Amino acid sequence: MKPHHNPRVTLVGAGPGDPELISIKGMKAIQSADAILYDALAGKELLDFAPAHCTKLNVGKRGGCISHQQSTINGLIVHCANKYGHVVRLKGGDPFVFGRGYEEIVYAEERGIKTTVVPGISSSISVPALEGIPLTVRGINESFWVTTATLSSGELSNDIKLAASSSATIVILMGLQKIKEIMEIFKSNDKHHVPVAVIQNGSLSTQKIALGHVDTIVQEVQQQQIASPAIIVVGEVVKLHKDFEREAFMQMVLQAAQ
Repeated sequence: MKPHHNPRVTLVGAGPGDPELISIKGMKAIQSADAILYDALAGKELLDFAPAHCTKLNVGKRGGCISHQQSTINGLIVHCANKYGHVVRLKGGDPFVFGRGYEEIVYAEERGIKTTVVPGISSSISVPALEGIPLTVRGINESFWVTTATLSSGELSNDIKLAASSSATIVILMGLQKIKEIMEIFKSNDKHHVPVAVIQNGSLSTQKIALGHVDTIVQEVQQQQIASPAIIVVGEVVKLHKDFEREAFMQMVLQAAQ
């Protein structure tokens, strides 16, 4: 088989899950795709906008689930570009925010394939916003951190320890399985009463939230049956959530009863 005369790859960020949150440029790329390699967290409804001839391959990539190895995905991107022409690599959120998109682009470029990047809306910013939680508010905080929970080795990221010592809002991705360990780090920094939100399936109709404090959020997550994918938001800005006053009031009642 001869290679396609114009192989190219467009790396598209699909946003946090709601298909309507993709950019116009990202949608145009899908509409002109000859092949789409998509992740589990990219809205599958977006595939309906692809041309009839488009080949669609699910390559997994969801935290805690079986998926293709990154090296296999890299190879598939190049193979499909040479076979079909225009490949859209569709990834959830923004592919340059803990999405390994840069690795995929470099791999393709090193093999002579033209690439384009279409950024997406990162879940780290959009999911709190959709729950009415701003990451920065004048007079409350001066910055925000976005960190992954774990390293490739499986160990907790040391950046969480650094973030926990600051007054910043901290957004932790892929951390639900280690939330107890993460909260212990905040406790060791005397942050027992700092508000926390854990948001599951952000931007989707199945979105759920657990609200609490560093001392209570693990129990809240269990009671609300929060599951992955979920993000953790730690900081005083969480108090601005519309339901937090009720939760804070209940905490006062419980403390008074002890």
